[in-house]
Amino acid sequence: MSALFTPIEIAGTTFDNRIAVAPMCQYSGHDGCASDWHLTHLGMLANSGAGLVVVEATHVERRGRITHGCLGLYSDACEDALARVVAHCRRIGTARLGVQLAHAGRKASSQRPWEGGRALAADQDPWPTEAASTLPFGDGWHTPREMTEADMERVIAAFAQAATRAVRIGFDAIELHAAHGYLIHSFLSAISNQRRDAYGGSRENRMRFPLAVAQAVRAAVPRTVALGARITGSDWLDGGIAVDEAIVFARALKDTGYDYVDVSSGGLTATARNPATPGYNVPLAEAVRHATGLVTRAVGLIVDPKQADTIVADGQADMVALARAMLDDPHWGWHAARALGAEVRRPPQYLRAGPGLWAPAGRGA
Repeated sequence: MSALFTPIEIAGTTFDNRIAVAPMCQYSGHDGCASDWHLTHLGMLANSGAGLVVVEATHVERRGRITHGCLGLYSDACEDALARVVAHCRRIGTARLGVQLAHAGRKASSQRPWEGGRALAADQDPWPTEAASTLPFGDGWHTPREMTEADMERVIAAFAQAATRAVRIGFDAIELHAAHGYLIHSFLSAISNQRRDAYGGSRENRMRFPLAVAQAVRAAVPRTVALGARITGSDWLDGGIAVDEAIVFARALKDTGYDYVDVSSGGLTATARNPATPGYNVPLAEAVRHATGLVTRAVGLIVDPKQADTIVADGQADMVALARAMLDDPHWGWHAARALGAEVRRPPQYLRAGPGLWAPAGRGA
């Protein structure tokens, strides 16, 4: 039996296997609302063979979006549009569905990647940004306003409200985005957080606002919904977060009642560079898993089915998440099952392409 294709239960919900489609921004929303692109994109991935598909970073405030095209969950219109997509995926797909709640912080008000990926220019309808400290993401980026306690209370309430909307939509999993240099991460790292009040300085102070967000979301999400967070295992920068701090934050999330963590890394500054080796975050995920006992997901250049299976079989992580590999091969899960001698559910319209009915499907990956 392939370890990758064994079921896993989180918060009373059973996921068919240990494969997750990582949240991937599509920059194709309209004022935060999901579009027909999302129907096609997520509908395709709902039949990828993954046990879980996580909707891209979905922002809790309009001003918290990365770009003009990013998804939000801050209005009735946003909720209705996303509910339409989720209902479509459930009708046609086999995967469980999750959503990642986010606030971009100092990385907000930026161009879509294919427009340059820089800060929005004056003629591109930019908006003011806010963060832990008045430090821009990089050269040429907007200088954010340092958040006040009133700002923090507003954002905490926005996360809680977005979580309530996500529960109404009916997601199987909800996770906080606390990585990649966005708002929560900017409070956690000593590089981006240079405050001199109760929200900066010591590690405990830097965790204060992130944990307040985590607690508000926990209060809004029933225990029957898997609740997690994407955290950073390393900033890959001197003086930044390393795996020991990731473990401390993960333990605090566990104490708050969180069910799982997804361990990613990098993205704190414009100059930070991640390693480019396959599975480069796996050792970070393994360290967090063994130190905390939390269900842990690994992500980052996981492409080969045997590599993914080994990660789970060896106890380095409980699940793996794939992003670009799924864009390149939207049936990655089917092909991985074939390579590992396992089976996945397929829509009946595609059964004729299965190994029992089509000879090429029986020849391996």
